[in-house]
Amino acid sequence: MIEKLARYRGVPVLLGVMLLAASLVVHLAWPGSWLVRSELLLHLGLIVALLGLLIGDALGG
Repeated sequence: MIEKLARYRGVPVLLGVMLLAASLVVHLAWPGSWLVRSELLLHLGLIVALLGLLIGDALGG
């Protein structure tokens, strides 16, 4: 797992950005839904992107 992550260091960051974009789409499409009220995609996207930056830096990025 670490070997693949070392090879493709930018994938977790891109996944986090995609989750942030999905959060925006959900906010615009379904303004009263549970996902909008909890902001789950927003928080998950930020956590994944920041962890991806930290892990990519630690692996020699």
